[in-house]
Amino acid sequence: MSSTEPAAASRVARWYRTSLAGHPAGRDFRQLWVGDTISQFGTQIGLIALPLLAVSVLGADEFEMGLLATFETLAFLVIGLPAGAWIDRMRKRDVLIAGDVVRGIALLTLPLAWLLGVLTFPLLLVVATVVGVATVFFDVAYQSYLPSLVPSSRISEGNAKLQVSQSVAQVAGPGIGGVLVRALGAPLVILLDALSFLGSALFVLRIRHREERPPATGRRALYVEIGEGLAFVFRQPLLRRIVATTAVSNLFGGISNALLVLYAIRDLGVGEAGLGLALSVGAVGGLAGALLAEPLIALVGEGRSIALALLPGLPALALVPLAHGHSPPVAIAMLAASTAVVGLGIVVYNVAQVSFRQRLCPRPLLGRMNASVRFVVWGTMPIGAFLGGVLGSRYGVVTALWVGVAGQMLGALPVLLSPLARMRDLPRDLDEHAGDEPATHRVDG
Repeated sequence: MSSTEPAAASRVARWYRTSLAGHPAGRDFRQLWVGDTISQFGTQIGLIALPLLAVSVLGADEFEMGLLATFETLAFLVIGLPAGAWIDRMRKRDVLIAGDVVRGIALLTLPLAWLLGVLTFPLLLVVATVVGVATVFFDVAYQSYLPSLVPSSRISEGNAKLQVSQSVAQVAGPGIGGVLVRALGAPLVILLDALSFLGSALFVLRIRHREERPPATGRRALYVEIGEGLAFVFRQPLLRRIVATTAVSNLFGGISNALLVLYAIRDLGVGEAGLGLALSVGAVGGLAGALLAEPLIALVGEGRSIALALLPGLPALALVPLAHGHSPPVAIAMLAASTAVVGLGIVVYNVAQVSFRQRLCPRPLLGRMNASVRFVVWGTMPIGAFLGGVLGSRYGVVTALWVGVAGQMLGALPVLLSPLARMRDLPRDLDEHAGDEPATHRVDG
């Protein structure tokens, strides 16, 4: 045991040091990577703590859990589009730092309010909203910033490494979070999440690359620039199909996600540590997807990876509502299995499709393109969360979960029934993107 651990640590250290080796931005990418890793671990620990705070400390019911999940993602629907146009007018590094600091300070108010005895559900909704707004700006700037740090030919490598950090955090974070919530209580665990965002900001500050502020001359009206981002997304046939699948899947996934913690704690009786264990074990699938994404995409092809990656996870979605009525150990195993299989496919799908659209989009339009995509695909999540609260309170949690499963299965159809399922290579620039199946691409099948 002692001989293998140093070897594993050495491989991880070597992988870190050689990230984007040979490119001048390698150091800057590593600062972004480390900052994101810290933030991801804190987020995954806090992700389970926030709804557990609502359930265990504030006694939230089905409708309130749906409302909390709605407010967490509402910003993507409300300000997602103008955020992209604003970000294209800013230095993206500054946006990342501000997003981390705002989220850290907002989350700090929750443990402080708990210590002072003034913690309320409305305050929880306010903090969720503020964190959501900052996340909109951070995420859009983040995806738009990466192409300026790495060469176009290595965007997939950068995305895959960032995805590894997220997946490792998803493996360890919920389990650690569940144990910490059990031992310390949800408010103090949220404190760790807040500190992680502030730690992330410190590493982003170390990035040496400085973008030039986009010139104000020639700037058009905000609605014109927003329209350009939307037009880019919806004029590209392949992007339309990807966006449709992600949007529908997130709509119905929002139903399930809003009710999962309440369902696991109250109906399945698995406890905080059991839920954390299920999510951590299940997240091994996401980690496997992150580690295998690059070789799988190279083997199967970019287009087919996007179309087929979600397929194995569709039947696994049913394991969540089917866990009802089983003993806690069996229920934990079923939740873990579902999360693992679904997570593996989602990670491969995300690495392939995000890299494709980052590579395809002209640099000055990246912020608006990413914001347009997030507006559509994340904007459905608060709607789904609200529907989950309504369906759960009226028809029961299990019925609402089955609706979520059925909807996510239907959501895969736009890419499964598209030319993506037969395409190995995808366009590398707009000149190649004349239609669904350009003659310059290799199309198998």
